[in-house]
Amino acid sequence: MKVVSTSPSFAKYSNEPVKYLEKHGMQLVQLPADIQEESFIAEIQDADAAIVAFNAITPNVLARTPNLKIICKHGVGVDNIDLEAARKSQVWVTNVPNTNKHAVADFTFALMLSLARQIPTAVELTKKGEWPRIFGSDVYGKTVGIIGLGNIGKEVARRSRGFDMNILAFDPYPDHSFAEKHEVTFVSLEELLSKSDFVTLHIALTEQTENLIGRKEMDMMKKSAYLINASRGGIVSEDALYEVLRDGSIAGAALDVFEQEPVREHPLFGLPNCIATSHIAGYTSGAVNEIGMICVRNIVDVLVNKKRPEHVVNGM
Repeated sequence: MKVVSTSPSFAKYSNEPVKYLEKHGMQLVQLPADIQEESFIAEIQDADAAIVAFNAITPNVLARTPNLKIICKHGVGVDNIDLEAARKSQVWVTNVPNTNKHAVADFTFALMLSLARQIPTAVELTKKGEWPRIFGSDVYGKTVGIIGLGNIGKEVARRSRGFDMNILAFDPYPDHSFAEKHEVTFVSLEELLSKSDFVTLHIALTEQTENLIGRKEMDMMKKSAYLINASRGGIVSEDALYEVLRDGSIAGAALDVFEQEPVREHPLFGLPNCIATSHIAGYTSGAVNEIGMICVRNIVDVLVNKKRPEHVVNGM
């Protein structure tokens, strides 16, 4: 049985997932993360399973891969996979929703602190031989607005309590029990944007959330506020964000995700009040290895044990 992977981080820190596949008689073929569709189809047309990162799984791919039984997203977001086409083709689609929640929440706070204290600028100037006196903003005791109080958003809320922050949240499916226990106040999106010192996004990219934070929404934010997106590119309008950062309408932003990835050049890169990283929030050795193990266990369950995998996302 053949398994292909386009995830650059699959089995990167441990060979355990590969050994698990081999133990169950499976051959792994590693492919480039940026592989083009026709090349991908040529490699996967005789495969039984796929572990994918960011390459698109389209109806064309599914129509030309008759042996494919399961697609495992090596992560959480499945916006690059046509779920309905996979369901019609009777191909399981799974993701791994909980494993990297601590890594992403930690990284979110790292971005928050880096923005508030201008750490990248301080590092750059100090290494140039300057000795800058940079006055930053406080994080302790400020108001954080969490858009999306799911698994990751909840972990951000827990960390925010350690900084004695006032925690606001917007979520269409509010978990009132968690909110009461952790002193979170659910508010409208408009109230969250207008009252928060830090706005952080932890929602999936869907038709409903695409460009959720545009120019109108950014204009609701405080001039001293910061915007953080470690969720999915496309939720924040990058053109609008460039304008408000350039004009000083908000204090700063940090993006770990972009509309098009990988991105080599971007107008936002030239702005001193924008921090940009390369979609690495969930990348710690422990988190990545566990994500890989969940993927391969699901593959073995489907192909060998003939049972339903965990974390099915396409309604099968």
